[in-house]
Amino acid sequence: MPRTSVVTGAASGIGKATKELLEQRGERVIGVDLHDAEVVADLASAEGRAALVDAVRKVSGGRIDAIYANAGLASAAPPTVAVNFFGAIATLEKLRPLLKGSDAPRAVVVSSMAALMASDEELVGRLTAGDEQAAMARAEVLAKEPTTGGLIYCSTKLALSRWVRRQAATADWAGAGIPLNAVAPGIIATPMTAEMIDTEQERESLLKVVPMPLNGIAEPVVVARLLAWLNSVENTHLCGQIVYVDGGSDVVLRGDSVW
Repeated sequence: MPRTSVVTGAASGIGKATKELLEQRGERVIGVDLHDAEVVADLASAEGRAALVDAVRKVSGGRIDAIYANAGLASAAPPTVAVNFFGAIATLEKLRPLLKGSDAPRAVVVSSMAALMASDEELVGRLTAGDEQAAMARAEVLAKEPTTGGLIYCSTKLALSRWVRRQAATADWAGAGIPLNAVAPGIIATPMTAEMIDTEQERESLLKVVPMPLNGIAEPVVVARLLAWLNSVENTHLCGQIVYVDGGSDVVLRGDSVW
């Protein structure tokens, strides 16, 4: 029987590439997005997250094999907090019960190498505490200044990576036989980054901040291939890892550090 996977953010970028790759390999994919998807849901709200679960349960018949929590925003605004962190976690936690009937349940979330960049300690703390209202309020403050607005995205990805590290080995995940991991892409050529890499000068400028010595800026399918392996039946023991698919950014920026 073909595996059934749920991919959020499936209408574009990494999510679209992942959906297409899995379908090429014979999987049944339930795509989720704000438009052009089998399940239309807004992960920025509690109502949208609940609608996601109800729709996936109905479409799948109550059983899935893998979760790809990919949906995300990169704007310097509060909705980035709602989608990148709380939306991603809700996707994983609320869909987890549907994995129980799978012989090889798997889950993966898309973080970012931006987690290595400057972040806002207060926002990360509120995210880690799971206080969405307080986190959104802090993001409102940060968004008011150009110098701090960019910290929102990095903070959500740092908190998300930490959440994976803290949850992966628990009874709910590893204890239930579900490998939970994350990928941390570098610069990927998607609609999200289009304006930042539109010209050669812009690309060179961005690569000075996010160095990618191995083959430079990547296409979405590069990340999709890694995601597909992490959620495949072959992955039986990788647990709680943040796998950097960044052309070497992590190596250049962190050197000897092993995490």
